[in-house]
Amino acid sequence: MSQTPLRLEIESLTRAFGGRPVVDDVSLTVAAGQVTCLLGPSGCGKSTTLRIIAGVERADTGTVRIDGRAMAGPGLHLPPERRGVGMMFQDFALFPHLSVAANVGFGLSGDRALRDRRVAELLERVNLAGFAAKHPHQLSGGEQQRVALARALAPRPRVMLMDEPFSGLDNRLRDGIRDTTLEILKEEGAAVVLVTHEPDEAMRMADEIALMRGGRIVQRGAPYNVYNAPVDKAAAAFFSDVNVIRGVSRGALTETPFGAFLTPGHADGAAVEIVIRPQHLKIDFDRAGRGPNPTPQDGTPARGVVTRARYLGRESLVDFRMDLDGSKLTASVPGVFLPRPGTALWLMIRRDRCFVFGARAGGQEVSARPA
Repeated sequence: MSQTPLRLEIESLTRAFGGRPVVDDVSLTVAAGQVTCLLGPSGCGKSTTLRIIAGVERADTGTVRIDGRAMAGPGLHLPPERRGVGMMFQDFALFPHLSVAANVGFGLSGDRALRDRRVAELLERVNLAGFAAKHPHQLSGGEQQRVALARALAPRPRVMLMDEPFSGLDNRLRDGIRDTTLEILKEEGAAVVLVTHEPDEAMRMADEIALMRGGRIVQRGAPYNVYNAPVDKAAAAFFSDVNVIRGVSRGALTETPFGAFLTPGHADGAAVEIVIRPQHLKIDFDRAGRGPNPTPQDGTPARGVVTRARYLGRESLVDFRMDLDGSKLTASVPGVFLPRPGTALWLMIRRDRCFVFGARAGGQEVSARPA
């Protein structure tokens, strides 16, 4: 069985501005046909990392290799045009005075007939075959995005770099255009690095997510694994709202309104945080008002009083104040469920969906452990 060739390698990249590290020891590999997403909040270093790969920005230390050939390293810095990379940015950067066909063919050289054939092929693939003579101002945002994609792919780049390319699009168009873009990128076989701050976009498009924070990659893996096995509380909270139940570990157990949780690996007296997403906080509709009837998986039910409920379209969010300790929790319920404030309901939690972390001390958190 042939192995997918490794197309992009970056190793131990660092970059500081004014003495402040912006990219801090970042390493990454991306295979041909793979989409890796650099995901994180604004200012975490993901766009600077992308610019270093492109050659637009110089790293202070570290190396960049494409198809095994060094592009940047000690005493070496090849310019972007010699790296074989394609780039797409948020503003598309189309030339307003050129036609669609001229924009797509701008980076091509060689035989005119071959160039025209490549342009026609790409316009067909992005569903713009009849738009060759139009100019950018005559196109919608989604059409401009597809022209930008075709232009970036025209020279057959080995690596495609995309910096928030869909953020300027209308929400109604975004999903369809992302799916079309992903299909074409996979067919071209380029190694793709996509920068975004939107978890949904990363989950939808990436084969691998590299979650960044403070200039570093804090977790890297398949979307399923990054979502379901977060490295810390902040990683869990980046993908969705979370409930946090705080307690103290005593003899590898932590007491909560939902009974005792196993918290191995935490010293006696250590503060811990049990994290659970709203969709895994369950309301016992069948026995509401009639007391608990637990199952082994759900553990001990606890009673809470509704403080607010709102309908979001596909789901309802219900906020509770727990009877036992006054803590606040939020449950997500599919469809319409809008109990009045003051309604008392029994709640249960999916223990297999909880994460246990050591409470922050000096800015650090203990890794997640099953509850």
